[in-house]
Amino acid sequence: MPSNGQNSAPRRIPDLTALPRPLYARAESLGAGSWTPRHRHDWVQFSYAISGVLGVHTVEGSYFAPPQWGVWIPAGVEHEVITSTRAEMRSLYVRSEDSSWAASHCRVLEVTPLARELIKQFCVYPVDYPEGDSHEAHLVQVLLDQLQRLPEVGFSLPSPQHPGLLRLCNELLAHPEQTHTLEHWAQRLGRSEKTLMRLFQRETGLSFRAWRQRMRLLSSLDALEQGQSVTQAALGCGYDSTSAFIAAFKGLFGATPGELFRN
Repeated sequence: MPSNGQNSAPRRIPDLTALPRPLYARAESLGAGSWTPRHRHDWVQFSYAISGVLGVHTVEGSYFAPPQWGVWIPAGVEHEVITSTRAEMRSLYVRSEDSSWAASHCRVLEVTPLARELIKQFCVYPVDYPEGDSHEAHLVQVLLDQLQRLPEVGFSLPSPQHPGLLRLCNELLAHPEQTHTLEHWAQRLGRSEKTLMRLFQRETGLSFRAWRQRMRLLSSLDALEQGQSVTQAALGCGYDSTSAFIAAFKGLFGATPGELFRN
């Protein structure tokens, strides 16, 4: 069963042992609750959301891509991809030898207008597009160059390895509206508040407050994509002030909820 608890049938993973060309495209229209079982492959994957919100989950954390952003998944990293809402997804598979410049960790990247048009054009090419001095091969090289230049954004949520802290984080993810204090969670784990603060910082690189704020903002994306009002999304993820929610949202995403989903 996937991380979001959906019981629907999993999406099919392409039966590939190797990529026929440096770049391979997969275009999908996904229903709400679509998911893949955890898997890994020998090539890089870049999953880009034209519409809908993509969630990519790994052992190290979760990565969320609102519309017009994508998640870069290095070769060999075990992952699952989940869409809570309907989504239009474009996935690019890149041979490892053609992406040696890429970082070895998952990242969320902003898809620029040029990259968007290049991806759109590449998706109509046949799997075995002409190589050599062909128009298609030249476009692929330009697209690979653009992928290398896409700006990274902080739409990730690191996961702790400590079993008790992981259970705490999973409970918060399942119920982002919870308002329990750090003192409450420290008592639940049988630790002092200061010890839990240090553990959270060491395991996630974030304070408890910063981790929970990012988690709440990321969890609001699905509600906003489904057309809920900003007030509904704010209340659903634990904010009791719409203005505070909008300010925090803009601080993370660089745009208000209305601007992000209108674009």
